[in-house]
Amino acid sequence: MTSSIMPTYSPANIAFEYGKGVYLFSPDGRKYMDFGSGIAVSSVGHSHPHLIQAIQNQAGKVLHYSNLYKIKGQETLANTLVKNSFAESVFFCNSGAEAVECGIKIVRRYHAQNGNPKKNRIITCTGGFHGRTLATLSAAKNEKHTAGFFPMLDGFDQVSFNSLNEIQNIITDETAAILVEPIQGEGGINSADSDYLRELKTIADKANILLFFDEVQTGVGRTGKLFAHEWSNIQPDVMAIAKGLGGGFPIGACLANRKTTEIMTPGTHGSTFGGNPMASAAANAVLDIVLKSGFLANVHKNGIYLHEQLKAITDKYKFLGEIRGKGLLVGVACSDGVINTDIVKVAENLGLLVIPAGNNVIRIIPPLIITKTEIDEGLALFDQACSSFNC
Repeated sequence: MTSSIMPTYSPANIAFEYGKGVYLFSPDGRKYMDFGSGIAVSSVGHSHPHLIQAIQNQAGKVLHYSNLYKIKGQETLANTLVKNSFAESVFFCNSGAEAVECGIKIVRRYHAQNGNPKKNRIITCTGGFHGRTLATLSAAKNEKHTAGFFPMLDGFDQVSFNSLNEIQNIITDETAAILVEPIQGEGGINSADSDYLRELKTIADKANILLFFDEVQTGVGRTGKLFAHEWSNIQPDVMAIAKGLGGGFPIGACLANRKTTEIMTPGTHGSTFGGNPMASAAANAVLDIVLKSGFLANVHKNGIYLHEQLKAITDKYKFLGEIRGKGLLVGVACSDGVINTDIVKVAENLGLLVIPAGNNVIRIIPPLIITKTEIDEGLALFDQACSSFNC
């Protein structure tokens, strides 16, 4: 049967009927362990009762009525995010790319409103990924993603990830901000050094430019802190989040500190669906779960356990290399001619869903509610998949 869906993806020949916890089930009843979480989206697993109840309750009241009126759930969500972060305010949208786009506008307007309209260029890093819109593609400068879509937008200067010298050397009077992921997800689970992030803050403050974090994949508890930058004890000026915030319901958010909040006035930005009652209800439910006492500590503990158990597997196979990441955002590098997508496919056939990332890395990003027993179960399947390539 010919599909009417635009062929921007080449999906595996599997569909899922329903999910429960860390498992997905196909129409024929086969069970799959979801160690991809819909690309870090299903933060509280599948069919979490608190999330489902919140969505059902809101659906029975009202789905949408626009940001021309106050949305109580959106106010609650914004207050929770502000209370638990550096931010003074939050703009809600529908995806990570939209959240980054909002941040780009905030950065440019901040300097324009402060008498420096020529400060409009943003420094980004090699290996980064910020979305599929023209602006976010232009920021990342990944030739694989930009091919056929030229001309890209001007206003972005790129340096090597984790290189402070290159950052310092590229800053000019036109530099407005530094945009970076604390851990590059799509790029291969490449972690920024803690010292690097702290120095970026120092450099940004000294140069009177803004520090802008893309925590679309790392945020909402994925690393064992609510936001990954907390491990470095620093605060950005602007931050984009999405993915795990809605637990599967589409929502994104751009968080801004006081000085960047002040320049955003009515009419400077907007979103028809951003922060709608349904999305806000879902995100509030997710944060109820993630911010519950002991939850993030357990993510951190299970992340350490996952790394330890993975190490026993990587030691067995010469084609598996470095284990990367933090918490439950983990990557395993492949080498010696073994391709990550081949292992992903074998794992899928065994009932384990993992995801490829850049630089021949396998991403392991299970729901945050996973248990040690479930980690063991999933890694046993991963070990079995890898054994097929042990030549």
